[in-house]
Amino acid sequence: MTIDAFIDALPKVELHVHLIGSASVPTVLELARRHPGGGVPVDEEELRAFYRFRDFPHFARVYGAVNALVREPEDVATLVLGLARDLARQNCRHVELTVTPYAHHVVGMPRREVTAALDLAARRSREEHGVRVAYIFDIPGEYGAEAARVTLDHALQEPPHDLVGFGLAGIEQERPKHRDAFRDAFRAATAAGLRSLPHAGEMTGPETIWEVLDHLGAERVGHGISCLDDPRLVAHLRERRIPLEVCPTSNVCTGQVARIEDHPLPRLLAEGLFVTLNSDDPPMFATTLTGEYRVAAHHLGLGREDLAALARNAVEASCLDSESRKAVLDEIAAVSAAVTPA
Repeated sequence: MTIDAFIDALPKVELHVHLIGSASVPTVLELARRHPGGGVPVDEEELRAFYRFRDFPHFARVYGAVNALVREPEDVATLVLGLARDLARQNCRHVELTVTPYAHHVVGMPRREVTAALDLAARRSREEHGVRVAYIFDIPGEYGAEAARVTLDHALQEPPHDLVGFGLAGIEQERPKHRDAFRDAFRAATAAGLRSLPHAGEMTGPETIWEVLDHLGAERVGHGISCLDDPRLVAHLRERRIPLEVCPTSNVCTGQVARIEDHPLPRLLAEGLFVTLNSDDPPMFATTLTGEYRVAAHHLGLGREDLAALARNAVEASCLDSESRKAVLDEIAAVSAAVTPA
């Protein structure tokens, strides 16, 4: 079995992917034709050219254009089902999908209808594609206290059935001015039983990771790659076995890492950290979850055992129940055993 065939066969779990950023060309084409005149091409060839990543400002424009197509609850469900279809083709068994309720709130979608769309999409994803979908509601940090309030209210008052986590994303440099609002929101969310799953250490240094650990109660850290700048933080993450949701291609596309060959994934593993591999905004960065495993193999030198360990880490760091977790781990073991000499 070649390394690529091994990656294809490996059962996977995705922990770090955004609803809007997950929209592949077929899904965006469906939305663009449903809502013409929004500045998004309705011709497939033109849309593929529009979607091709050029630089971060272009990414931001495309992300905003796709977000503007999400106007009705039906559009939300279309995005979830499109992602489930795409992940099923990659042998992905479970996804923890980051949804930003504030984006739907500002265009006037009633939260009850958003929740109904998410619930419907989760059921259909499992029935039609065999992919379990859980949700993380995240605060877009640059929008401050208002976004924190809207996100928390939706999470506590009308949550989807499969809501498991509370997150914080967006521009990390904007967080300090809203720190108290974020701390209050996370305190309330975790008191209600949601897991604390914020981004940190992608665009800023270790201080942002310390903030989410010490004041937001982070159980996993989205990205977290700047931890390597602080040996004390590395030791803390290692001792507490706090998972990092690492997204190599994303880090290169957004300019956090100069070249894929320079990505710190191998060093994170060498430090004994609990690393998972994820795709972030896959079609917008011209990648997939499977593609990230290929990057790890072909550009960063990871072998089959390393890749299987990353797949197991994602299962163990997930919110799956113990029975479902064991089932996926058994599948990973079976694939690994099939290529291991007796």
